[in-house]
Amino acid sequence: MTSENPLYLALELIASNDRNLIEITSLSLRVSGLSAALALLCGLPLGALIATTHFAGRSAVIIIFNAALSLPPVVVGLSIYLLLSRNGLLGFADLLYTPTAMIIAQFTLVFPIAVALTIQLLEGLKREYDPLFLSLRLGLLKQITTLLADGRAGLVTIMLACLGRALSEVGAIIIVGGNINHLTRMMTTAIALETSRGELALAMALGVVLLLIALGINILSQFLKAHFDRELGHEGR
Repeated sequence: MTSENPLYLALELIASNDRNLIEITSLSLRVSGLSAALALLCGLPLGALIATTHFAGRSAVIIIFNAALSLPPVVVGLSIYLLLSRNGLLGFADLLYTPTAMIIAQFTLVFPIAVALTIQLLEGLKREYDPLFLSLRLGLLKQITTLLADGRAGLVTIMLACLGRALSEVGAIIIVGGNINHLTRMMTTAIALETSRGELALAMALGVVLLLIALGINILSQFLKAHFDRELGHEGR
């Protein structure tokens, strides 16, 4: 078995719907999908609010969110580990080494991306729309909904960027999740483990699946952006 081509064995695992492969992939999609969805649910409205309002300390808030884009995942993982550990502030919840802990870690990393990219997108749109908003005397909520509607092609890119970031995370989730078989083993952490053990077939199979998911995300992004661009073109005419 070990003398066979690892890529051939990896393709065999994929073609045979290997149970371990499906279990790891399924958990990764659930955890990453949920953490990205929660980050977007909280991040898009907050980013839109910051982009469309002026308040004391606004520049500092934007700087903080932009700086948070480069948060080291292992530092985030360590911070959440200390928070969820038995002696931590949330130790009573017994969440350490569970999928919930990994969702919290991924949310912490993805949330600043959702906020910062939404601010960048909508700030530019607001400058273009300000004369119209002033002439129509639109309220804040109406301004935000208008900007989100017209910026939907950019928002799709933000959504998929958040999902891609969550799917590719390793450092934070391996600290808070523990990479436990049949419980918290994700695609990225399993690839790292199997490679270190010399079990390249499963690692390569997971790598191929991860690449296919990334390719699917990019194809979906391009399709949705083209669709929204056509819609905006029709509305412009």
